[in-house]
Amino acid sequence: MLQTLNHVPAFILGRRTDVLASNSLARAVLTDFEALPVPRRNIARYYLLDPEARERVGDWERIAAETVAILRLEAGRYPHDRQLADLIGELTVRSPEFAGWWNDHRVLRRTHGAKQYHHPVVGDLEFSYESFQVPGDAEQTLCVYNVEPGSDTVEALRLLSSWTSPQAGLHAAGQ
Repeated sequence: MLQTLNHVPAFILGRRTDVLASNSLARAVLTDFEALPVPRRNIARYYLLDPEARERVGDWERIAAETVAILRLEAGRYPHDRQLADLIGELTVRSPEFAGWWNDHRVLRRTHGAKQYHHPVVGDLEFSYESFQVPGDAEQTLCVYNVEPGSDTVEALRLLSSWTSPQAGLHAAGQ
């Protein structure tokens, strides 16, 4: 399904905000999760611990705080999840902001909203996102970043897509 969504960024999150799969545009806009070691393929780790995220994610503070609220919801739903507890412990120790947001006791289910990113090559990108539970697996969420037709973001994504598509690699190799 992710490959059919090749015109917009899309990815699947597990209940601990683990990035389980992503399409090429999601990897180009956020970060290449597939290139990371499996334990680091996590959106909360990316937003809260990766210095690049602070530069790339528009309204970083809001997005990071919302991610903490999502983790708090999951911690309430799965209080005996050792991997989730370990992630929360790691973020508490390594992220200066995490403990304050965690202690706000805010909870959030990811559904829809707006996000902005600043890509180092194509510039500012604006998305409205929708999140859906994957049918048959309530612990997986499909996140799709939609764009306004005719916007600058559409053009930027076309450019990114031309660089990240398998065909682009074949053309580059043949030159």
